[in-house]
Amino acid sequence: MKFAKYTYLIASIWGFLVLTPLYFMETQNGIDYPPPITHPEYYYGFIGLALVFQFLFFVISRDPLYYRKIMPITFLEKIIFIVPIIILFAQNRTGINMVYGAITDSILLVFFVISYWKTGTKQA
Repeated sequence: MKFAKYTYLIASIWGFLVLTPLYFMETQNGIDYPPPITHPEYYYGFIGLALVFQFLFFVISRDPLYYRKIMPITFLEKIIFIVPIIILFAQNRTGINMVYGAITDSILLVFFVISYWKTGTKQA
């Protein structure tokens, strides 16, 4: 159970640390990664939804066995970012910095799957 608890807790903390500053970086992101953001509702919507999942990770970390049934949703949260980034990078439509984020999410995805498996055997 400890593996799953720490996996989801670390994922939650990491997510809050990485995502929260983005709320204050809209203009800078437009400068660093042109063109400037023309639809801020998508930008802030993405950040907000991603932060909701960080809360979910925190909740799961409190009692992974109890919340095991919703763990597959966390797999999807990672996959819906990883797959598009791989495709966009292959098409030369996004930069390496986004790939680094997808790599981090891929590692977390593996840990989430292991957590799911271990809580199923009740040995975690």
